[in-house]
Amino acid sequence: MPQNQPSHTHWPTELRLRKDRKALVVSFENGERFELPAEYLRVESPSAEVQGHHPDQRQLVGGKRDVQILEIHPVGNYAVRLVFDDMHSTGIYSWEYLAELGHDHEKRFSRYLDELKLKGMSREPLKRH
Repeated sequence: MPQNQPSHTHWPTELRLRKDRKALVVSFENGERFELPAEYLRVESPSAEVQGHHPDQRQLVGGKRDVQILEIHPVGNYAVRLVFDDMHSTGIYSWEYLAELGHDHEKRFSRYLDELKLKGMSREPLKRH
């Protein structure tokens, strides 16, 4: 299949926001089901603001342990746009990307924690006085 064509190998059957708004549950027609924490979705946002336009431009985002998902908006029939309570709303999460995040959750989140530690950053939100 050409690289620029969506493969649609992962088609969602359910997208459900947990009542506490701290996770998105995604079920796919192949039987896979992932509960993706809001913090993880926020720090792995596919937006240019986080990912940059080149891998070496990727931004490490800290302080998002308590972030919540406020809204889920469909984008065509291939993705959703998530709105977080820190007002980040520019990431478009394709079905394929959500499946990738589910499959790689442990590895990606561990890498994120390592990067935070290396840069002296924290998952804890900044305290306002």
